[in-house]
Amino acid sequence: MTDKIRASHILLMHADTGGGDSERSRADALAEINEIKRRLGAGEDFADLAAENSDCPSGRDGGDLGSFRKGAMVPAFEQAAFALKVDEVSDAIETEFGYHLIARTE
Repeated sequence: MTDKIRASHILLMHADTGGGDSERSRADALAEINEIKRRLGAGEDFADLAAENSDCPSGRDGGDLGSFRKGAMVPAFEQAAFALKVDEVSDAIETEFGYHLIARTE
């Protein structure tokens, strides 16, 4: 198992996330992230959806987070990202930042 991967993500913050200024409810954020996952399954491009929807500044880069090693990300995000195969997209993952879809790219 590798100790370094590359991944992209889409983040939807909600009113319960620390430091966020989103007025979106937790339930609305989950519904929205699941709708984005559905759109991905229908063939839409991850980078385009990240640019259009992500609350993370990485959205401008199609959600690209670059390469990272274990220990660089919060535990729930890291566990999900390292469990993915290359070109696989996670289901909704909740962290203290909100809901993420993670795409492993390398």
